[in-house]
Amino acid sequence: MIIYEEVLAFLKKIPPFQFLDDPTLEMVVGNLSMDFYPRDTVILKQYGPPSDSVRIIKKGSVKVLMASEVGGEEVVIEYKGEGDTFGFLSLIGKDKQRTTVVAMDDTLCYVLNREGVYKLLETSPAFTEYYMSYLSRYVDRTYQEMYNKSVAYTSGDRLLFATPVEEVAVPPITVSERASIQEAARVMVANKISSVIAVNEGGLPVGIVTDRDLREKVVARGRHPQEPVKNITSPSLIRVDARESCFDTILKMIKYNIHHMLVIKEGTLLGILTNHDLMLLQGTSPLSLVHDIINQQTIEGLVPLSKKINNIVGLLLKEEAKASSITRIITEITDRLVVRIIEISERELGSPPLPYCWIVFGSEGRKEQTFKTDQDNGLIYLAPPSPEQEAEARDYFAKLAARVTNGLIRVGFPPCPANYMASNLEWCQPASVWRRYFKQWVDEPIPDNLLKFIVFFDMRPLFGKFSLAEDLRNYQISLMDGRQVVFGHIANLILRITPPLGFFKTFVVEKSGEHKDKFDLKVKGISPLLDAVRFFSLEKGIKETPTLDRIKALAARHSIVQSYAEELEQAFEFVMLLRIQHQYEQITEGKPPDNFINPDQLSNLEKKTIKEAFNLMVKIQSSISERYKALIR
Repeated sequence: MIIYEEVLAFLKKIPPFQFLDDPTLEMVVGNLSMDFYPRDTVILKQYGPPSDSVRIIKKGSVKVLMASEVGGEEVVIEYKGEGDTFGFLSLIGKDKQRTTVVAMDDTLCYVLNREGVYKLLETSPAFTEYYMSYLSRYVDRTYQEMYNKSVAYTSGDRLLFATPVEEVAVPPITVSERASIQEAARVMVANKISSVIAVNEGGLPVGIVTDRDLREKVVARGRHPQEPVKNITSPSLIRVDARESCFDTILKMIKYNIHHMLVIKEGTLLGILTNHDLMLLQGTSPLSLVHDIINQQTIEGLVPLSKKINNIVGLLLKEEAKASSITRIITEITDRLVVRIIEISERELGSPPLPYCWIVFGSEGRKEQTFKTDQDNGLIYLAPPSPEQEAEARDYFAKLAARVTNGLIRVGFPPCPANYMASNLEWCQPASVWRRYFKQWVDEPIPDNLLKFIVFFDMRPLFGKFSLAEDLRNYQISLMDGRQVVFGHIANLILRITPPLGFFKTFVVEKSGEHKDKFDLKVKGISPLLDAVRFFSLEKGIKETPTLDRIKALAARHSIVQSYAEELEQAFEFVMLLRIQHQYEQITEGKPPDNFINPDQLSNLEKKTIKEAFNLMVKIQSSISERYKALIR
């Protein structure tokens, strides 16, 4: 039984139905039926009859498979989950079904029949444009490409973002932890594998032995091959759930610098995944770039590696990754690049006299970095215990900061125009001075001070003693307790920048100059959303820095965000992706990237979507203004 209000609320959140006006959407709901498919049900079969409807997944998930013309091997080309639709291409094609669609879980779908689909195509331009755009991409990227070559070798990049690791992981080869090193090596040779898992008497994994372990812990150290293998195992503490995507697994492997990952399903060992497996799936793994960065010994050697980051952005865009997926993986790679520059600089200068922490803020602090943006960094070090050590520390860290920021310039990260860099000694200070800064900024809440205060709320520790940054973050949050007047001043500051929408919901663009007929997507389109979410996070003491993480944390704690959480996430993803696509097109054309968009060059669907995003930002800003109206002037 379909509950009218529930279905209407569901459709209003997903494309293309969210673009329909209320009377049309009500008509759609009236024509829907509901089907349930138990797990492993074949809903549509390749070469079978065409679909008679478009199905909208209410709950569960499906996988779309295609058999190659040569050999007939079926390969997963796509996964679809809640809010996704399938069957449209088959329905309008009217011939045979081109893919097999199988329920991965118990799956519940709303079903819109052929007559309802054709009526929407005839009467709703937004619906038509959405599916025509989808059809064009699908044909170009799936059938043409896949039938020109073997299926198994052309869809790998797409699969990187969709495939659960359980479908890629190889069955585990294990040995008892009591087995000898020689026995473990023979098992690896016999199975032609680069690692073997050591298990206890209960069959649970206690560690992993790799080729590298045999070289470094046995051969190099002269261990006896009859020693128990448990003596050389590396603890396999980093594991991944079987249902996680290969993309998320790559992020973990990059973060922890490992090349083998245990795959766990329902608490038991399912298999193992290696960097090699992911390279075969994707073609070229970002892990390889990270490995090259980590092993580089000079700044000069990092320069050519840093240039490859833009290529990865292009790959992710080509495979239609979400903006958050792009920024997450690029941030992880960039972090490795910065850390390596710090390590090289520290090696050249010698050991630091005191513990310190290198911090980043801005887009890098929020883990939202794409192309090489301006530097935003600082350095916090432990308070020196004596005047002599204070002078030594000041001299050492000034030299270190200068080396690192110059190294970053050499690999392509330009200096910050506002000089928010550790090489500016104002931002290279002991923790006590940083605390004094923060207190002064809230005690004297003039615009310049408040701007610094909120800029540093995005700080994230990147290298060194993380507790120095974490303690400073806690102190910063504590300073705002009960300071409603200061919140009012900050609200006044962030509300000065408004989305580029006029009174009649038309785009407000530059009237003259270099960017005539364009608007700044970063300043006008993204900053109002970032500023609002950061402001709410400061209100509630949220310590996460990525915008999407902040939204998720705020959804259960902040009344305004609770009402708009999903819309905020969708708006952020769309506007960020539009910006990334725009900049990548400029880079491929040999132009310096900027943030200026001409709305006339957007499709009708893009215009409609970005206007909705801007309207949402206006609502959020109005809520802030209403809450602090007595303090805003």
